[in-house]
Amino acid sequence: MERKKNGKVFATVQKIGKAFFLPVSILPIAGLLLGLGASFTNQTTITSYHLEGLLGSGTVLNALLTIMSQVGSVIFGNLPIIFAMAVALGMAKNEKGVAVLAAAISFLVMHTTINAMLKLNGYILSDGSYADKVLSGALTDVCGISSLQMGVFGGIIVGIGVAALHNRFYKQKLPAALSFFSGIRFVPIISVLVYILVGIVCFYIWPIVQNGIFAAGGLVTNSGYAGTFIFGFIERALIPFGLHHVFYIPFWQTGLGGTAVIDGVTVAGAQNIYFAELASSHTVKFSVEACRFMTGKYSFMMAGLPGAAFAMYKTSKPKNRKIVGGLLLSAALTSFLTGITEPIEFTFLFVAPALYVLHCVLAGISFIICHAFDICIGTTFSCGFIDFTLYGLLQGNAKTNWFRIIPVFIGYAAAYYFIFKFFIIKFNLATPGREEDENEIKLYTREDYNKKNKIDGEVNTEVSKENYISAMILKGIGGEKNLVDIDACATRLRLTVVDSLVIDDQLLKDTGAKGIIKKGTGVQIIYGPHVSIIKSDFEEYVQTLSHEKA
Repeated sequence: MERKKNGKVFATVQKIGKAFFLPVSILPIAGLLLGLGASFTNQTTITSYHLEGLLGSGTVLNALLTIMSQVGSVIFGNLPIIFAMAVALGMAKNEKGVAVLAAAISFLVMHTTINAMLKLNGYILSDGSYADKVLSGALTDVCGISSLQMGVFGGIIVGIGVAALHNRFYKQKLPAALSFFSGIRFVPIISVLVYILVGIVCFYIWPIVQNGIFAAGGLVTNSGYAGTFIFGFIERALIPFGLHHVFYIPFWQTGLGGTAVIDGVTVAGAQNIYFAELASSHTVKFSVEACRFMTGKYSFMMAGLPGAAFAMYKTSKPKNRKIVGGLLLSAALTSFLTGITEPIEFTFLFVAPALYVLHCVLAGISFIICHAFDICIGTTFSCGFIDFTLYGLLQGNAKTNWFRIIPVFIGYAAAYYFIFKFFIIKFNLATPGREEDENEIKLYTREDYNKKNKIDGEVNTEVSKENYISAMILKGIGGEKNLVDIDACATRLRLTVVDSLVIDDQLLKDTGAKGIIKKGTGVQIIYGPHVSIIKSDFEEYVQTLSHEKA
């Protein structure tokens, strides 16, 4: 029983981690726009390189780059609501679009409720200004609403909560008089009501939580290099389980990663601080206290892991090196250019977990070195050459100290090469090209690792009871091969079929339909206001059949 419970908890946390990945994936384009825009509209940069005629104020390029900078800024500035929608999307079982809409509405409702509570209790004055009793950084602007500084935690609270409400109520049945509001239409309604209450609760509870977050952030910050090492080690150690996003996002996006006042605005979270500094024309040097949670990745992603790949190539059998060379070169370039390390990491994790632990230690040390040398190169998603160019080279050595990381790159490339070569030969590890079976030469993936260690838990193969209404509908329209698309309006199940001539009207009427309308390949089956539930059931039934045949 305990094992089953732990498996469910792990699966839930893993699902949350995957949901976090969607909003994180938008950061590279936002960072690219902000990085290029801020870099080439910076007057110092323009003057230093004598680019006034090309990039100076009033030029077309200056206008375009200014737009790029502001578009990048608005994405970073609205990450909380983006997280709310993305987490709801990732955790909703079906009818995901409804969950996203409900999450966006609930996010606004929660912060509007908090705003009303702040006004009623005298924290926000009638002219919209903050009262003297408001602590610095406690309040902020959220989508144009003055509210508590909740950061992405506010979005996560909404996303997870709305997903739970959605999964519970998206097929909710109501009395006949209220049946129009049943099914998916009930989800935004119940979400709004719940998040009014959540907003009231947050008004009283969040300041306490906020103080706790700031205290924890202060503890990490004040623990110096030890805290930096622990962050780097744990972030890599969680990669095999897919939980690293759950760990580092709070440091990047909330007060756990520190706070700073930039251009008169209090900013919380290491990544937010960095990009606020990037967008500011007053930044002379980027904050090392923020970059300590980011810069350490560059050393092992751009230099260390490519060195490990070269060690695996050199220790492979000579007859296999042509095949292995292509695989490992591709993986090494991917790590170097984009910071995507999974092809290399999972390959040696699969054959030598102890070597992966050593990799985690080296990762932690890399974070310490960058912290100690005051190297500050930010990142959006992963620390490859693209981010290194945008947030290191283009920002100049005065702001970043990027010159200092070059010797670290050389040291890490050499260290990974010799350490990996030693362990592979010493313990005869079956890295690519050392296998007996030439057909088994490959790089390993997360799926291979999961299958080997069974970390995904047991698969539930129990099939739910047959939905007879859905089965009859599918049979009535001519079967799965005749079905193209499923939709619904207020009272009708709207289907697109291949051939409407094969539809059995009587069989559909036996499912409770009040009438059937056919026009070309479009079919409307009239059920009444409860059609949304029928639609959800029918979609799930069709999806189940498709998965069973796959």
